Parts: sequence; C-alpha cells; structure tokens
Amino acid sequence: MSERGPSLRAIAWRRPVRWLLAPIFRAGRSVALRRRALLRVAMVARLPIAPFTRTAADTLRGVPVEWISSTHQPARRVVLYLHGGAYLFGAARIYRAVNARLAEWAQARVVAVDYRLAPEHPFPAAPADALAAYRGLLERGIAAADIVLAGDSAGGGLALACALQVREAGLPMPAGIVLFSPWVDLSLGGETIVSRAASELILDPQMLREAAAAYLAGRPAQTALASPLFADLRGLPPLLVQVTDTELLYDDARRLAERAGAAGVEVEYKVWRGLWHVWQVFAGKVPEADAALREAADFIVRQTRSP
Repeated sequence: MSERGPSLRAIAWRRPVRWLLAPIFRAGRSVALRRRALLRVAMVARLPIAPFTRTAADTLRGVPVEWISSTHQPARRVVLYLHGGAYLFGAARIYRAVNARLAEWAQARVVAVDYRLAPEHPFPAAPADALAAYRGLLERGIAAADIVLAGDSAGGGLALACALQVREAGLPMPAGIVLFSPWVDLSLGGETIVSRAASELILDPQMLREAAAAYLAGRPAQTALASPLFADLRGLPPLLVQVTDTELLYDDARRLAERAGAAGVEVEYKVWRGLWHVWQVFAGKVPEADAALREAADFIVRQTRSP
C-alpha cells in the first residue's frame, strides 16, 4: 500500500464525485433513470480526451464495440476493455478518456465492448458477449500474445469471466488482465461491504444487492462466471489489480489477489489511499487517475510483445 495520501486535487474532487455519482448508485432507482443520469454526468464532467484520438464503431461477432486509437502512432497491442456499471448501465463511450490514455500510453488500440445489460439480458449474456468479442479479435488475426483484457468494477469481474471462458474453450490466453476496483463476489461476502460504508463515496450496499439479483436472475451468487472470486483461477495470465482503501469492494480486490496468488497466478496488487471507486475514470482531472492509468499502461507494455 502506498503511504502517500490523496492529492489536494483529489480531495477537492471528493464532494463533486459524491454529488455526481452517488445518486446513480443509490438503491431503489429505476435502471432507465440510472442509465440516463450516468450519460448526463459524463457530459457534465467533461472528462478530457487526449488529442490525436480516433474512435470508430464496429462489431465483433455481432457484439457492438468502439475502437479507440492514437492517430500518431501505429499499434499492434490491443486492450479489450469491459466497462463497469453493476451489469445494469454504462457504455463504452463513457470511458473514452480512460481508453484514449491507455491507447496512447500503452501504444495500443483499445476495443471497448458494449455488452448486453441486465435486467433485459441477465447472466450469462454479458460473459457470452465478452467471449464473442475476444474470439472476434482472434479471427481478425490479432495474436493472443498482443491482447490484454481490462475492466472496472463489474467490468473487472467480466474480464476475469472472459479469461476463464477462454481457458475452458482451449483458446490461446491473453497476455494479461488489468482490473480497476473489480466486483468479483456477487454474494457481497467481503467484510468491507459493511466496514467501509462510511468512507465509500459512490456505491451503496443495497444497490449492489439489487444489481446482483437483477443480473443473476435466480442463479446462485457464487456461480464462477458471475463471481470469479470463487472460480478455479489456475492458468490465468498475470493480473494487475488496483483498488482504493476506502471503498466497499476493497475486500473483493484483496481476496482476489490472495486467491489468484495462491493458484500460482502472477499478481501485481496496488492499493491507493483515500480515493473512490474507479477513480481512474477521472483521467485528466485527478492526478491519481492519470498515475494509475500510466501504471496500467506500463503493465500492458510489459506483458505484451513490443509494438
């Protein structure tokens, strides 16, 4: 764990973060309202996108995706990014500030997946879409050694679910996995779901319960592809796990790092102090967001072949 506390800019952003995002993650709100509110917040925050960034809509095996690349450099590396949103909301375009920086700093192309969302499309629709997108990359001639999976929150769990499916299907494994504050236990069994409630700026335990129920649609919460914390993690590629010490999902990240390490997986587990759930989204606004994304980009470069 880093001993350095949050920057002055991060401290200044705490109130706007709570004001902008906490209402979206409050229990009892309709999914439609949350989806509209999150898009509005993305517009209000005006998260800056790096210059020379190019975006393009596409599909991979029928799954809608958005490609993000830096126009001033060629790239062989590909980052398959799975967004968060409790499996209920979120969209690839909301993460352009994150993915543009990963594209530039990792000298990569990022393909952000608009997987199907619950409750209209409950589990296992999202993992099926993630695997289809990965297969689509392979079918386009992109080598697995050049692919890194990445995701935040629910998207972090989905990135792991994708890797588990790749392993079980006998496909070539990606070079690595990057996880930002991953949600990997839909049973909400982590102790910090309770103990970090006072310090959590965004997430609400009851909302997470509602989201898990909508996504699982009656399936057990410890189903491996829904809650990868309970999966057999042997044979997975190296992981980078980033989390902050103040959030509800701290124990999800901690337990995942421990179990993956015990299964023989190479794990880089990084705890940042005094921030909030998926602070990386505030790239260009908060220095810790840019620093975390640079750390992720360095990991991506190390795990893949040279461009």
